[in-house]
Amino acid sequence: MKFFLDTANIDEIKRIVDLGLVDGVTTNPTIISREGRDFEEVIKEICDLVPGPVSAEVIGLEADQMVEEARKLAQWADNVVVKIPMTEEGLKAVHILSQEGIKTNVTLIFSVTQALLAMKAGATYISPFVGRLEDIGTDAYQLIADLRQIIDFYGFDTEIIAASIRTAPHLQEVARCGAHIATIPGSLFPKLWSHPLTDNGIKDFLKDWEAFQNR
Repeated sequence: MKFFLDTANIDEIKRIVDLGLVDGVTTNPTIISREGRDFEEVIKEICDLVPGPVSAEVIGLEADQMVEEARKLAQWADNVVVKIPMTEEGLKAVHILSQEGIKTNVTLIFSVTQALLAMKAGATYISPFVGRLEDIGTDAYQLIADLRQIIDFYGFDTEIIAASIRTAPHLQEVARCGAHIATIPGSLFPKLWSHPLTDNGIKDFLKDWEAFQNR
């Protein structure tokens, strides 16, 4: 399973990259706006830090606008993936871009049918939103499992990015359901590697070693 870091904060990216845990990065307009920096500058810097896919989202709502933006974004770096919203116009843009060899990540997916249409249009990645589906009482894990079954059965090249991951149980369950990728906020990583029994075990080992040294 691959981990994509869901952030545009350079220091945060460097920290997790140093652990060998970053296979790619996802961003969106909200995440970019928090950094208070030029969009192009940030994306290019991230692409230099991370060899894997880096998702940069379009702002236009019409297909021709999305395609124009996507072509520019794709020129910034070889590992840029263009993030496209799941709409009729978005599907049209994905179809055009896929024929041009530009990789796309169709975002804001909440149903099997939306995902299936995105795959048919030629999406490289699809991003179902786990946390937001959970907020409205929908079984996000069943959606992930259904999408993986469809991809495997029909041989689609599309990969599932489990998005809106907020907790360790979210990550655990999407991994069990077969998501190819989870996109994880930097703030969640310390909660993933930490456990009180680990901390207590280290303290006990050090205490026992000190006692052994002083005997």
